[in-house]
Amino acid sequence: MKKILLLGSGGREYTMAWKLSKSSIPHHLFIAPGNGGTEAYGKNLPFGYNDFKKITQFVISEKIDLVIVGPEEPLVNGLADELSQIGVPVCGPNKAGAKLEGSKAYAKQFMSELGIPTAAYRSFSADLIEEAQEFLKQIDPPYVIKADGLAAGKGVLICQTLDEAYSALEDVMRVKKFGSAGNQVVIEQFLKGIEFSVFVATDGNHYVLLPEAKDYKRVGEGDTGLNTGGMGAVSPVPFFDEQLKQKVIERIIEPTLTGLKQRMVTYRGFIFFGLMNVGGNPYVIEYNCRLGDPETEVILPRLEEDFLQLCFDVALGNIVENRQAKVSQKHAATVMMVSEGYPEAYVKGFPISMPEVVEENTLLIHAGTLRKDNQLLTNGGRVLSVTALGDSLKDALNKSYNAAGKIHFQQMYFRRDIGYEFM
Repeated sequence: MKKILLLGSGGREYTMAWKLSKSSIPHHLFIAPGNGGTEAYGKNLPFGYNDFKKITQFVISEKIDLVIVGPEEPLVNGLADELSQIGVPVCGPNKAGAKLEGSKAYAKQFMSELGIPTAAYRSFSADLIEEAQEFLKQIDPPYVIKADGLAAGKGVLICQTLDEAYSALEDVMRVKKFGSAGNQVVIEQFLKGIEFSVFVATDGNHYVLLPEAKDYKRVGEGDTGLNTGGMGAVSPVPFFDEQLKQKVIERIIEPTLTGLKQRMVTYRGFIFFGLMNVGGNPYVIEYNCRLGDPETEVILPRLEEDFLQLCFDVALGNIVENRQAKVSQKHAATVMMVSEGYPEAYVKGFPISMPEVVEENTLLIHAGTLRKDNQLLTNGGRVLSVTALGDSLKDALNKSYNAAGKIHFQQMYFRRDIGYEFM
């Protein structure tokens, strides 16, 4: 009986726990800290995913066989390095690998050196705000301003005018809107196209291409309003044809893995390529050192293989060359239910009413939920999502929205136009 520790508390980790529960490998699952729904698949633990001391103590005392890391922060902070020192396999990259997400300036330099297509850019430390303002004058709007470090998916600002861009620089570099993440800022050329995401699982030598996805980051319908961690996602992506797929593999995935090897980085985990399709050519917007959220909620339901075995193969270096993932031909859609006010201030602690029965191939996914005194309560900005599989994208979306209409909590909001450009 294998003992597995999954770190995280969101919709991504709930989906991972659900997928792990379908494994043919006998196992006990522990989730730190988990959420109001993850105990359906394992045991929630009373410590967080950044508490390295308690994680290490638990891993040793329970003789954990594998640690699967959901969020980026512990990876960027070097958790995999600490656990590998005590001989525990980790599905998640070491600190050197996670720097692809931990520093946008480093990632841009990495791409530039390897000739990986990405937007033209310059980076500035916080004491060079005047130089950053001068650079803005040299490029055409809109302006893309990124906090260098981790900012929970909200550290990218797109400004339509020079005055807006100046104000954004002030907020990030002087006011420290994103804290120390804004100690360095990347300003880059705006790429006009349509975003999508591609994912691989790699053991540092070989990789498996996972299902692709498209997420919807803006809080408002028609892709308006503030950036969020994600309001919904769809998979497969209709325009991701064989030609575009080959370009992504040859121009982006394989050069990235080659670049990591050249830098003596053994990367064992997932790489999320945030891409822009510009006239049929892929450009990298960003790297993430883990699976996405809400993308995980649509890619794992389409993955028709043992996810636990895949995580073991990644952590133990057992990915074979040219391994192909088994992927369902069905379409998946997820719709995120959030607390009104998200991604800014919102109230939590409202009771949640959930349907007892949903349609076949529909999954109710817990994200920001908490179970207290046997009652399910809201406990975050993104509270729940509904994923459905269907024979078409329209079918999957109809099922998702049908189930979403049966969920209720005070101040609930969700976008009603996920997948709109493909309808």
